[in-house]
Amino acid sequence: MTQDKIDRINELARKQRSEEGLTDEERLEQQKLRSEYINSIKRNLSLHLESTVIVDEKGNKRKVQKKETKRVKH
Repeated sequence: MTQDKIDRINELARKQRSEEGLTDEERLEQQKLRSEYINSIKRNLSLHLESTVIVDEKGNKRKVQKKETKRVKH
């Protein structure tokens, strides 16, 4: 995520809190940018965790395992 997009998220947040508020178009843009930002954070965290190693008391090393989640059918 670029700094320009983060700045735009903040600009829209300030406008949303103002008396002027957001237009419908700006609200959609805000949702899109926030979603992109959250996905970026998740991706970065995932990459960081993939390179994390746990060392136990005996000095044994193991990589952090991704937890498998069960999908529930609706």
